[in-house]
Amino acid sequence: MRFTTTTTIAALAAMTPLASAVGSAIVINQCDFPVYLWSVGGSVGEMQTLVAKDGGYSELMHTDESSGGIALKITLAEDGLYTGSPQTVFAYALGNQGRVAYDLSDVFGDPFAGHTLHVSPSEDTCNSICWNGGISASYVSNTESCTQDADVTLTLCADSC
Repeated sequence: MRFTTTTTIAALAAMTPLASAVGSAIVINQCDFPVYLWSVGGSVGEMQTLVAKDGGYSELMHTDESSGGIALKITLAEDGLYTGSPQTVFAYALGNQGRVAYDLSDVFGDPFAGHTLHVSPSEDTCNSICWNGGISASYVSNTESCTQDADVTLTLCADSC
């Protein structure tokens, strides 16, 4: 089951998880410009436009039968997924130990250079990922994990981490 929305932050914050054992992957656009997102597993979902200042997307975390995990691919170009534009990839994979692994990476460049990216889980005991300046400071790993019922939110152009 997938829930998609382009709405305000207030509506995203008011969402409560469905009566299931998994959380949601959420992207909030705080940038002054629109961004474009595709949910990619074994197939590519429809392009979602996240409007400037408060556009958002959410999906109930799920496992893809072909690839295992899901990558939310974000570009600044409307057709960027298909033209080799720089992409920020917010990915997650549900494990068999009741955990979700989540990570942040860039391919083909750094589309959010100069802007802060912040991945934060809804559970305080789990680690966040912060890219001040929109570029990873780590050459090793930007992967964390949390209980699978936690919501994990990527904020684009965050005020801070």
